[in-house]
Amino acid sequence: MKSFNLIIVAILISFGFNTLNAQTYRLNNKASEVLVDGTSNIHDWTIEAESASGTISLNQNGKDLNGISKLEFTVEAESLKSGKGGMDKNTYKALNTDDHKLITYQLKEVNNIEKLSDNSYKVSTTGIMEIAGTKKNIRLDFNLKTNSNTISLSGEHNLKMTDYGVEPPTAMFGTITTGDTVKIKFKTQFSI
Repeated sequence: MKSFNLIIVAILISFGFNTLNAQTYRLNNKASEVLVDGTSNIHDWTIEAESASGTISLNQNGKDLNGISKLEFTVEAESLKSGKGGMDKNTYKALNTDDHKLITYQLKEVNNIEKLSDNSYKVSTTGIMEIAGTKKNIRLDFNLKTNSNTISLSGEHNLKMTDYGVEPPTAMFGTITTGDTVKIKFKTQFSI
């Protein structure tokens, strides 16, 4: 009789876990956009990341998002392009890309998930950002949309380069200086 009860409990537990579905999605680099906006004493500037990768794992109950168990995002530092070779060289020098090839974000915890509509959520997370070999805990908020085979994330995050040991790049013998604060803007798509 005890073994029969254990079998019933095991079946009920397995049904409970089947309704909670964990699915992993991979970043679609071609369908994603990551921009870095900054300022200088001459004009504002934008750099685009041409090569990024990442994964996200969602915990879903049916169509509802219950949690995010994994979120990792990586940008190849030398894939940051402004369309101006001189500016790109100064950026790579400031980021010390000879020694630090990647810029990364890794989720530590989800602070809050707010459902906005059937497939749209506002998510607040804490994670670790690494730039030029320096790691910092950051709060990253973003909008998340679920579709049948894709997940879209969009948001922005301000940071100070000097917090990561990066001296804001200069040009023309120091006559052109960039501001310390930059804004990272992202519209990313992850697919099964």
